[in-house]
Amino acid sequence: MENTPLATLVQCGQSVWLDGVVRQLLLSGELISLVQDGITGVTSNLSLLERSIAGTSDYDGAIAFLARQGQNAQKIYETLLTEDLRLAADLLHPLYLRLHGRDGFVSLGVSPHLAHDGVGMLSEARRLWERVDRPNLLVGIPGTREGVAALRQLVREGINVNATLVFALPRYLAVARAYQDGLSERAARGLALAGVASAATVAVGRIDALVDPILCSLAQREGGGERMAAALKGEVGMACAKVLRQANIEVHSGGRYLALAAHGARQQRLVFGGDAGGAGRAEALLGPGTVDALPLEAIAALRDHGSRPAGCLDEGVQEALATLERLHELGVDLSRLAQRLENEGVERAARLYESLLRNIELKRQTFLG
Repeated sequence: MENTPLATLVQCGQSVWLDGVVRQLLLSGELISLVQDGITGVTSNLSLLERSIAGTSDYDGAIAFLARQGQNAQKIYETLLTEDLRLAADLLHPLYLRLHGRDGFVSLGVSPHLAHDGVGMLSEARRLWERVDRPNLLVGIPGTREGVAALRQLVREGINVNATLVFALPRYLAVARAYQDGLSERAARGLALAGVASAATVAVGRIDALVDPILCSLAQREGGGERMAAALKGEVGMACAKVLRQANIEVHSGGRYLALAAHGARQQRLVFGGDAGGAGRAEALLGPGTVDALPLEAIAALRDHGSRPAGCLDEGVQEALATLERLHELGVDLSRLAQRLENEGVERAARLYESLLRNIELKRQTFLG
């Protein structure tokens, strides 16, 4: 591995995952090249898949074949995505073995329409786990209240889970407890813990995207808080990341986790991803044992001309807490905003999912004449 900023992140203990994989990346050998450069995981991305299906012919042959087999748009979507993620999992499997299951994962999400359907979420997660049939798969489920309950049950069954749409400390702690609950129930039944993995994904950029306009509005008002509001702009997302990072450390230094770790349990990884920010964000979010999931463009920028990162995520934790306290003093309820972010994330994913199915259906009908 060359001595690039990307390599420096990896050497500091930061994992970098590719946010979004499509067939062209897999078949061209570009994913192999990225793994050689230090990428250690892959996540599915509905937006990228939609652009690839609608804007290129990369999937046309597969869609035509599946359409002639009688598959509808939803079945075609699932077949395409599971085939892509299975191939990516196979490419990453040697890394997964070399790292003893600590990295080398692919994350595949359930339908966003199941975000508040706990029974449906469990059913689809089990089905995807069996269909992909790879030990380095993480089934992505939204970190809603229903998702937290599903995570506990899935971990109990030995299914790897990535909880997405986590934005605030209370929900992260619920996700962490659910993971340990599931592990504890496995241990009580005499089942192995070593093969079970989990992650919690936080979209830091979306926090700032929601909070910053509110701060701009507050900064234009008179009453003594305008300077404070202006000073907090662009700082809240990073403050949340640092607080969640510290919570992640505390969770894994507690007696309950240490007892589970003695029986082979793995830490629940904290993943920062799913939003803008690029190479500079990755360098600022450096924290050993954490993951940054970046789109291909940001990885290329980081690989080619990023700056040399320093350990930033574990620094300034008290200042981060003070930032969130000042936000509260301005009357901004972060818990309420986190719920709004969760709702918007579910709605955004559902819109992408429906648009993707419409594009597949258009091509399906075209190929059937």
